Amino acid sequence: MGLDIIRILILLFLVCGGVSHSQELNCLITVNADQVSQTNQQIFKTLERSLNDFVNKNKWTNRKVKENEKVNAQMFITITNFESNRFEGNIQIQSSRPVYNTSYDSPVFNYKDGQFNFEYIEFQPLVLNENVFESNLVGVISYYVYVILGLDADTFSLEGGTEHFRKAQQITTQAQGTSYSGWDQNTDRSRFELVDNLLSNTYREYRIAMYNYHRKGLDILGDKNSTGKQVIAGTMKLFETMIKRRPNAFLIQTFFDAKSEEIQNIFSDGPKVDIVQLKETLNRVAPLYSSTWNDIKY
Repeated sequence: MGLDIIRILILLFLVCGGVSHSQELNCLITVNADQVSQTNQQIFKTLERSLNDFVNKNKWTNRKVKENEKVNAQMFITITNFESNRFEGNIQIQSSRPVYNTSYDSPVFNYKDGQFNFEYIEFQPLVLNENVFESNLVGVISYYVYVILGLDADTFSLEGGTEHFRKAQQITTQAQGTSYSGWDQNTDRSRFELVDNLLSNTYREYRIAMYNYHRKGLDILGDKNSTGKQVIAGTMKLFETMIKRRPNAFLIQTFFDAKSEEIQNIFSDGPKVDIVQLKETLNRVAPLYSSTWNDIKY
């Protein structure tokens, strides 16, 4: 396919209001039980295989996608305690999306959930019941599938991920009556807070930033490097607006947990922008990464 045709297709995509580039997953799930003194490791291998099948073979949306349109993601599950059919541990979720006209995949989500406990019997079927919360294992995994799909969609069209975030929110609502940790709306940085913030107008700048950064910034770096950098630098101003209203916003941390190294690399090479002003902004919105910002070469 010629470059002109690709550009026309992307233009049509934007004009049409943004059907997401990709709605299904190519997700590698790894279960690590090295911390558990269990002689029979087979149950963890079975769990890993079942989860990979559940995520990658399940139909999460009503859209048809080609193999090369799937969202690339990884989930790393670390089991820290296991007794009978009860598991405790944490889960690290990562996702990325391709950058137009390059071979580069940009990290979109990089998040660790330290409150992951569930029951599982070897070979039990994993099925999502959208009307009833039946399994915390299925609930947590499905929740993050929808978050990944929503964030991916947001990078291709403005607020394109809303339908997926609402699916995640539905799971969160159903989980409120359970005793499983990580769902409580009164707990800081819970699954409830993450998706609630994603859907809240209070944090709308985050979703505008996700679109501008990726679609208007990263995707044009190959052809218009200087313009793309200016857009990405301007995106940081959106976060500055947000923290004035909500200091220490959860979503800002999730953004920079995924993007800090990439931002450093973008502004350490090629056409220059006002690096002094950029660093000042970055240090205001993401002071935890001040050492990374100091490493920006110019």
